[in-house]
Amino acid sequence: MAVTHPLMQEATLFLHQCYQELGKSDVELEARLQQVEHDIQNNGSYEHTFEELEHGAKMAWRNSNRCIGRLFWDNLKVRDQRHIQGTEQIADSLLEHIRYATNGGKVRPTITIFRPRAIDGSEMRIWNHQLIRYAGYQTKEGIIGDPASLEFTQFCERLGWTGAGTSFDVLPLVISEHNSSPRWFEIPQADVMEVPMIHPDFPGFTELELKWYAVPIVSEMRLNIGGIHYTAAPFNGWYMGTEIGARNFADEHRYNLLPQMAKIMGLDTSSKATLWKDRALVELNLAVLYSFKEAGVSIVDHHTAASQFQRFEEREAEAGRAVTGNWTWLIPPMSPATTHIFHQSYDNRVVTPNFFYQDKPYEQKASASQGGCPFH
Repeated sequence: MAVTHPLMQEATLFLHQCYQELGKSDVELEARLQQVEHDIQNNGSYEHTFEELEHGAKMAWRNSNRCIGRLFWDNLKVRDQRHIQGTEQIADSLLEHIRYATNGGKVRPTITIFRPRAIDGSEMRIWNHQLIRYAGYQTKEGIIGDPASLEFTQFCERLGWTGAGTSFDVLPLVISEHNSSPRWFEIPQADVMEVPMIHPDFPGFTELELKWYAVPIVSEMRLNIGGIHYTAAPFNGWYMGTEIGARNFADEHRYNLLPQMAKIMGLDTSSKATLWKDRALVELNLAVLYSFKEAGVSIVDHHTAASQFQRFEEREAEAGRAVTGNWTWLIPPMSPATTHIFHQSYDNRVVTPNFFYQDKPYEQKASASQGGCPFH
């Protein structure tokens, strides 16, 4: 008895679901399966049509267990860049993604898909966690900038990049292909839309001189569609406010701004029982939402995002599809009990197509767990 190639097994599962959802006939599916089987037997792999690539990427967003923003999965703009060769051309395409997705603040959910991992294992990689992220510097006075970026910033500096040393220096793009040495490319300031932080009730808040970039574009994850692994496939949605206000700004191991926010508010910080952290956290998140809306940049609050996720669940039920989810990630990091998600449970089973974490090329320590996404 002939043993089916493992890649053919994955391709078959994907194509059956993809063609069914696209309304294609059994005849079309059978013809495509025969072609794919022929390609795998003769070449060891197969190539997706654009229609398969586009729907597969949308399915991956729909299957992302950690993402609360999946209601809009079918609105994803898929940029097919599999023909791109050379790190300069890759960098240019990434800048095009940034400009297209930013869209003057009216953020468009977008994914750019470059050529997949080759049969010999060679691959293209974007070394950044996100296309746009702030640097972090270790100084005698402490960390300046984003502590989460310390290691990658040091790596960029070893490559020859030099930042200005401020709290909000945009890191360069770092790209490699064919498993070769990485190259870095500066992101023009004109391509990076940033939102200055203001608070409607506390004028002193502006003295902190905070800002944040408009679009979170995750760039370190691997996209698996039907057994084909796209190791460079950056994607974005828009921010949920708590991602910035309750995590990036508030976490002690990030910008750690709650003590400064409490001081501006005149709160009693002598005891945890005064709930000064809670009160400061709410106002910090309010400032983020207010600032983005004043700047005309897309953002969603966590209550609206939870309601949208509930509609997503209802629509998936109507389509006869089970919703998978990671509860610990789906609940927002602020006031989770006020959302329906907190009171439900979800099947955390991982299905494909999907996005997966990859080993960080600049780290020795590996992590290949299934990941989340900021498609909010």
